[in-house]
Amino acid sequence: MLPPAPAATIKYKSPNACNLCHTDRDAAWADFYVRKWRKRDYQAAVLFRTGLIEAARKGNWARLPDILSYIKDTKKNEVLRTSLVRLLRSCDDERKWPVLRQLLKDPSPLVRSSAALAISDNLTRERIDALLPVTADPVRLVRIRAAEALSPIPQAKVPEEAREHLKTAQAEFLSTLNARPDDWTSHYNLGNFYASRNEIEKAIASYETAIRLEPRAVLPLTNIAIAYGRRKEYDKAETSLRKAIEIDPKSAPVHFNLGLLLAEQGRTEETEKELRAALELDPRLAPAAYNLGLLIIKERPDEGLSYCRRAHELSPNNPKYSYTFAFYQAQKGDRKGAMKTLKDTVKRHPAYIDAVLLLGEIYERDGNKEDAKEVYRKALSTGELSERDSLRMRVKLQSLTPPPPRPSP
Repeated sequence: MLPPAPAATIKYKSPNACNLCHTDRDAAWADFYVRKWRKRDYQAAVLFRTGLIEAARKGNWARLPDILSYIKDTKKNEVLRTSLVRLLRSCDDERKWPVLRQLLKDPSPLVRSSAALAISDNLTRERIDALLPVTADPVRLVRIRAAEALSPIPQAKVPEEAREHLKTAQAEFLSTLNARPDDWTSHYNLGNFYASRNEIEKAIASYETAIRLEPRAVLPLTNIAIAYGRRKEYDKAETSLRKAIEIDPKSAPVHFNLGLLLAEQGRTEETEKELRAALELDPRLAPAAYNLGLLIIKERPDEGLSYCRRAHELSPNNPKYSYTFAFYQAQKGDRKGAMKTLKDTVKRHPAYIDAVLLLGEIYERDGNKEDAKEVYRKALSTGELSERDSLRMRVKLQSLTPPPPRPSP
């Protein structure tokens, strides 16, 4: 048990043991006495930890270095470290990935399992290779989370020596989901597993079972709509999402998914309404701002650009949002602003081909061929480009390099 921390009540509105009994007093009174009784400021550590949790919950990633430092420290409380790892899933900052890979070897199984699941949000070849050995972890919880994370990866893309462990871990994962056939969340998670493997029929069947068991559960209603959408069954998808909105009219993700569904059918006015509703409910929902910007930018360029800017500012590490914002900045004649956005994007993501090409083209139009060549060279040197994009970079470089002078006869 921890000692009372009324300072946390004052700053974060959390309860404390003192005022649970002394209901006629406030937290400031309790804080005065615990500081009078204890010269050591033991509350400082509580406030620090709580501050990290609050920052992560609010998406305040200015504190990311402190968060990463905390979760790497094996001497810290494993439950708090695990909570921060889980909250990191909403962070799109590239600095988190090396730390998450490091945590796959953490002494705590709880931390290892959460890190494995967090890595599933962006399965690059490097991260897949880091996850595969975890399917042979001595702790079952860790194995099944690694198997869950790797569920979208076809067996053919798994090295032969790792296939048996992955197959066994996936069987364990499925057995945990089937252990509680009366629990709607088990069928919901089973649906997610099948959906990640593009087994849409099985996914829909699992979601349907979850909905039968708990008709007011919003999550399976939302995900079955996505599955219906992948089969182009738009009526069923819309019915499901509108039912979810009846149950939880303040769910930003449901309004957002309905907006995307309506956009796919060309129902522009309804799409705009749902995307605006999603943003009103969750002002930090960058995908809603991005899609709303794209939707209205032709008819209302200034407003559309403002939403593209908002998406970029909410999620500055998403190169797609940054590139799109820069593209429309350039279209409106703000070449200086576009170049600033693109330089920052290419610095963070030197292999993001669209940003590389747009920045290079602006340099070329301005006659700065050497700067354009440098951008293309850096993209090539990453080794992350596809064969097609590598060829495009080489062609660009060749076009900017004058041929050697012919020898005199």
